[in-house]
Amino acid sequence: MRVVFMGTPDFAVGTLEALTGSRHEVAAVYTQPDKPKGRGGKMQFTPVKEAAAKAQIPVYQPVKVRDSEVIAQLAQIKPDVIVVVAFGQIIPREILELPAYGCVNVHASLLPKYRGAAPIQWAVIDGEKTSGVTTMRMDAGLDTGDMLLKREVALAPDETGGSLFDKLSSVGAELLLETLDKLEKGGITPVPQPEISPTAYAAMLNKKMGQIDWDMSAVRIERLIRGLTPWPSAYTHLDGKTLKIWKASVGEEKTGSTGQTPGTVCGVTKDRIAVQTGEGILYISELQLEGRKRMTAEAFLRGFELKEGTLLRKE
Repeated sequence: MRVVFMGTPDFAVGTLEALTGSRHEVAAVYTQPDKPKGRGGKMQFTPVKEAAAKAQIPVYQPVKVRDSEVIAQLAQIKPDVIVVVAFGQIIPREILELPAYGCVNVHASLLPKYRGAAPIQWAVIDGEKTSGVTTMRMDAGLDTGDMLLKREVALAPDETGGSLFDKLSSVGAELLLETLDKLEKGGITPVPQPEISPTAYAAMLNKKMGQIDWDMSAVRIERLIRGLTPWPSAYTHLDGKTLKIWKASVGEEKTGSTGQTPGTVCGVTKDRIAVQTGEGILYISELQLEGRKRMTAEAFLRGFELKEGTLLRKE
């Protein structure tokens, strides 16, 4: 097939690389415009642009893909299919209907679950046992198109947003190639999605989401920590400084309560810090105080005197 690829972040790179290494022809790549990064404001290529440049594929970066000149440009390229992976813009109907095989999206959830921008992290935060990837033929809705193929992936007990991201990126690349092959042979019967998703919309992440509410249960906080690793990360405040929590576990105590205010440090041992939550005890084993490196609780406690009764605050 003659393919146009639309994608932007790291998650999309694996699929693009799989396409460039296959029998399919990637005629062009569309990605978001470059953005300034760092203190110097140097323009940063998107991960997809970097991958396309290595493969010597023409790259286009329209501010608005719905503009008439972009649609005309795509029509001139004459793709058989447009593959969309985390592109970051809404695809208009004129583009959706342009290729013979339509626009095929690789979505990092088992649709209709977790429609939206951050399905990977929310699956971890919500305590899902399985996740996966769905390929779908896009329509004018948001992740509502007919489902083509699915691949399920089990979540490990210590799964993080980052580790699941890597798993699903690899699975998505494989599934996309299988989808294109079967579409070409007429071997897929698209399955319509129900109107209502069984899960909440997987809203885009932001840094404020990482602020720990110690009134939540230890189970919920531990999942939040894993889901938001490596970005935007879960955090609290200690002595007026931001304290990121990278790894933690839930206490096995039956009642899990010391009677203290949620957020209170209720125990300090050689290699972990116990904190009272709204329900249960959370044991912190890896953390990072503002201005310091990420380290184990053992290393942290060698250089910082943390006393029982200290209150970790939301702000």
